[in-house]
Amino acid sequence: MFLAPERSRRGGEKGRPWLQGLHHDHFCRCTLLATDTERLLRATVLIPLHTLGLPITDEQIQEMRSNLDNIDFKMAAEEEKQLRHDVMAHVHTFGHCCPKAAGIIHLGATSCYVGDNTDLIILRNAFDLLLPKLARVISRLADFARERADLPTLGFTHFQPAQLTTVGKRCCLWIQDLCMDLQNLKRVRDDLRFRGVKGTTGTQASFLQLFEGDDQKVEQLDKMVTVKAGFKRAFIITGQTYTRKLDIEVLSVLASLGASVHKICTDIRLLANLKEMEEPFEKQQIGSSAMPYKRNPMRSERCCSLARHLMTLIMDPLQTASVQWFERTLDDSANRRICLAEAFLTADTILNTLQNISEGLVVYPKVIERRIWQELPFMATENIIMAMVKAGGSRQDCHEKIRVLSQQAAAVVKQEGGDNDLIERIRADAYFSPVHSQLDNLLDPSSFTGRASQQVQRFLEEEVYPLLKPYESVMKVKAELRL
Repeated sequence: MFLAPERSRRGGEKGRPWLQGLHHDHFCRCTLLATDTERLLRATVLIPLHTLGLPITDEQIQEMRSNLDNIDFKMAAEEEKQLRHDVMAHVHTFGHCCPKAAGIIHLGATSCYVGDNTDLIILRNAFDLLLPKLARVISRLADFARERADLPTLGFTHFQPAQLTTVGKRCCLWIQDLCMDLQNLKRVRDDLRFRGVKGTTGTQASFLQLFEGDDQKVEQLDKMVTVKAGFKRAFIITGQTYTRKLDIEVLSVLASLGASVHKICTDIRLLANLKEMEEPFEKQQIGSSAMPYKRNPMRSERCCSLARHLMTLIMDPLQTASVQWFERTLDDSANRRICLAEAFLTADTILNTLQNISEGLVVYPKVIERRIWQELPFMATENIIMAMVKAGGSRQDCHEKIRVLSQQAAAVVKQEGGDNDLIERIRADAYFSPVHSQLDNLLDPSSFTGRASQQVQRFLEEEVYPLLKPYESVMKVKAELRL
């Protein structure tokens, strides 16, 4: 199981430095969850075996169910030192507290029946933890975008000044990526299939023997266990394990989420440098030990750092799937126990941090306005030319006049470090007197943002809010718990 201790074959935790990075209590909870699930799967397969006619008693099944969380990890560790096999160590440990059921605990089961099916259950549960957190981040950003749908800001392409957009519209670029991630995570979660009961190499030979060649009962057993585990369907074809390409699917959507978060937090870091927007910065927070004036965007930096790690983890399942020999080889086990756990833990931490960022974003409209006015006069020249033509002027003459004045204004900005004074130059030139009274309207920033505001409203109403609707109750409960 990918959240259980690694099958080290050496006993103990030596040689597993990755464990040192996990909080001890969290690791213990994950291990308990995996072992509980493993024991439940053993009991689960015995119920249909009993129903289908094998000599298993209700008393044995009840004994197992009563001891699902009665786990002696010290005994299991000692057993593993002797047996060099983690699954059999837990079989012996489970049998110790279930003496009446000890002889049937592993009946018809294999290590991969227990391990792979437990992994699939935990993967499903892990997605169920991430999905509401991602939905909550999207919801917070949607509130931010709606409130600032009309606030003009300078757009950038190639990180060079471009046409105006709005703060809300830019935020919707972030939201759109996260919505794709939400859909992808949900798709992979819903597409998860149970491995089921397939035997050592996937042929179900052991179960066919248990049922004395009755194919129908073997099929029934597989379906009954799949339903009891809460899955709609199981793989028809497996080797000893479920195909490791499934792990690629899982890590792909998590890595894609990492890419989205990295882009969002990089934008926030750049905007912090421009002093247009900042992540939350506490009253007593220290930005730099050496430079007390600094306000480093450390939350966004942390998200970028972890997102890079999350994106690199996709290489593990890609390589693992490519080198699975025939029906199975064991060089997948230790790798999966690290990369799958780390991917979900990393994604969880990123979403927690991004929620904190999205709930406390600070915008500085005056700084944004100042930057707009550094560039807007140049952008408005076409509007001024058109107004002059409507007033009876020559387009060619007007173009030349503005070209000369624009070069003079650019020299003030670049060579003297001054403000863009193009509009003052136009106001002072009698040639442009026919449009002097129109200049304020021609330079209104909101007239340069196109349909950005309408796009924000339509996007939120038609795509975002419907996508978030299934998570509303969970988000509400979480918000109440925080209060």
